[in-house]
Amino acid sequence: MSTEKKEMPEVISSIDWKWLAKLMLTSRAMDDKEENELVPNKDVLYQFSARGHELGQILLGSQLTHQHDAASAYYRSRPLMLSLGLSLEDAMAAPMGKSGGYSDGRDIGVVCNKPGLDGPTVLPMAGDVGSQYTPAIGWAQGIQYHQNELEEGEYDRAISVVLGGEGSVATNGFWSALTIATTQDLPVLFYVEDNGYGISVPGEFQTPGGNIANNLYSFKNIRIFDGDGTDPVEAADLINQSVNYVRDRKGPALIHLTMPRLNGHSYQDNQAYKPEELIQEEQQNDPLDSLKSFLVPDRFSDDDWNEFKDNAEQDIEEASEAALSRPAPDATTTKRYAFAEKKEDGSLDTQLVGGLAPSKHTFPESSEAPEPEKQRINIVEAIRRTLDYELETNPKVMVFGEDVGAKGGVHAATMGLQTKYGDERVFDTSLSEEGIIGRSVGLAYSGLMPVAEIQFRKYADPATEQLNNCGTIRWRTANQFAAPIVVRMPGGFAKCGDPWHSLSNEVFFAHAVGWQIVMPSNAQDAVGLLRSAMRSNNPTVFFEHRNLLDAKYARKPYPGDHYVVPIGKANMLQEGEDLTIVTWGAMCEQVENAVSKMDVSADIIDLRSIMPWDKQAVLESVRQTNRCLIVHEDTQTAGFGAEISAVLSQEAFKYLDAPIERLTMPDIPVPYNVGLMDSVLPTSDKIIDKIESLVAF
Repeated sequence: MSTEKKEMPEVISSIDWKWLAKLMLTSRAMDDKEENELVPNKDVLYQFSARGHELGQILLGSQLTHQHDAASAYYRSRPLMLSLGLSLEDAMAAPMGKSGGYSDGRDIGVVCNKPGLDGPTVLPMAGDVGSQYTPAIGWAQGIQYHQNELEEGEYDRAISVVLGGEGSVATNGFWSALTIATTQDLPVLFYVEDNGYGISVPGEFQTPGGNIANNLYSFKNIRIFDGDGTDPVEAADLINQSVNYVRDRKGPALIHLTMPRLNGHSYQDNQAYKPEELIQEEQQNDPLDSLKSFLVPDRFSDDDWNEFKDNAEQDIEEASEAALSRPAPDATTTKRYAFAEKKEDGSLDTQLVGGLAPSKHTFPESSEAPEPEKQRINIVEAIRRTLDYELETNPKVMVFGEDVGAKGGVHAATMGLQTKYGDERVFDTSLSEEGIIGRSVGLAYSGLMPVAEIQFRKYADPATEQLNNCGTIRWRTANQFAAPIVVRMPGGFAKCGDPWHSLSNEVFFAHAVGWQIVMPSNAQDAVGLLRSAMRSNNPTVFFEHRNLLDAKYARKPYPGDHYVVPIGKANMLQEGEDLTIVTWGAMCEQVENAVSKMDVSADIIDLRSIMPWDKQAVLESVRQTNRCLIVHEDTQTAGFGAEISAVLSQEAFKYLDAPIERLTMPDIPVPYNVGLMDSVLPTSDKIIDKIESLVAF
């Protein structure tokens, strides 16, 4: 047997091993305190141990030193947070649901974030597996954009890191992020912690052969690193190599480190699904023991190590006591920050990270008064011209989606924009709605204004997780982060129907916390609403109705480059006395056609915005007309008309001379056959019948 001593990698001499040992012992003491005392006492209600994962995370954190580095982590990443400066008191207080910290008691305590005001940023974590990947991709692309397009040299060598377990490599988010990173050559490091189990499911069920690194060696344009996450020397060397590979702009990289999960998935998990011999083997493979063997006695004595351990336990006792003494979060503020807010002095209560507001970005002047040109344009041209002006005047605007580049969009709304502004600002994406929206979120975090296109409303379904998470960012981080993005989304019936391209379903987004939803019925409103959305500090769904894109009804003169429509302000299409008709989108045309054929005087209100909706305008009208008909294309059960009806029943009941009526699609998809489609859509004839019965009541 050879007794030749293995040469140490150069990085070993640069590591502060005392700091690392103390931090690892501190993380372990934190888990001990929670598992042995705080959880049994019900001071902590959700607990996810990091035991076994600490070594690699702390080594990784020591490498994240650039001011524009970011980590997109997950619920087992507290050691990384500690290595990046999370205070012990905040780390203990958050799982207790106490005030302060990174969510002020709003989110599960291990779901962290860290605004990068004095160092790297930790992007808001999420509780769902795999959703951390595509926002990290957006941040990486943001680094490239700031460096190349905005010529900000301070972004040189910055990187994005995304952490996940071996279970997460089976998710859509992982594969979407991997595709984008490798095809776009982004500065991102995938850090995969493999403890062999996704809760109780073995890794072989997540990826063939159980090792994602082996499966990716054949991938183009990504460097793979694979090793033992319990070996201090090997882990330190591989992490250093992988980080520098990405920093040197050689391309994306993935590091796969094996390690034991020394406790259950969460406190309640007793690991009964594991063979006893495996549990014993994992305990013998504790990276803390490996670290001690490496450091003692060569670098520190047993007494030193014991002192580190005693101090760590004492620090955790003190931090725990201080955290327990914190007050509960102020329940009177729980409803705050679903949307951006203003302070008492009228100034914006700006988030710390995300969107244009933190940089004090200023926009060109705006006006609610249109300056119409002579020629009428359709909605497609209205969208194109608005995007063009905002791209020209705001270098932080990016427009992207499937086929928006050279083709100009499947509806031609982005025609010519890539030629004019280049493919870093107007570009095509891979066919992944998860990737489109998740990437948008990361780009917004990096201080940009992404305008993403989902080709049809139905195609947004795979992006539901990212859309929902985007809307709740401001609330769940207590206004520390926000991701103001615009998602352009055509939908609704057109020359024919079908269950895939003709879906409306705007009520889904009305129920998604934190989202603004606007639905223009004409070209003028399309300009004003899109410009308002692109300058808003909230995420916005801009719904483009397919039947209106080139419709004669929707054509209006271009209202000028400064025209805006305030989000949440309805438009009175015509005034009357007999009844109020509330509608939006393509139904505006049907309603106006119906009323024009009748001897009836009606207030016709085009909501324009579904969230927020103009309650005051509707209430004032109904209090004058005493009757109300709500017409929308979405299905009836729990459609948005039901919300309007409920508000009117509560706040205008004494003014009503007839029941509130709704005319909607039945609870079925839109049929393809034109005759079948017309049989179920709200049409002018059906609206006439409803008006007649309502007025005669």
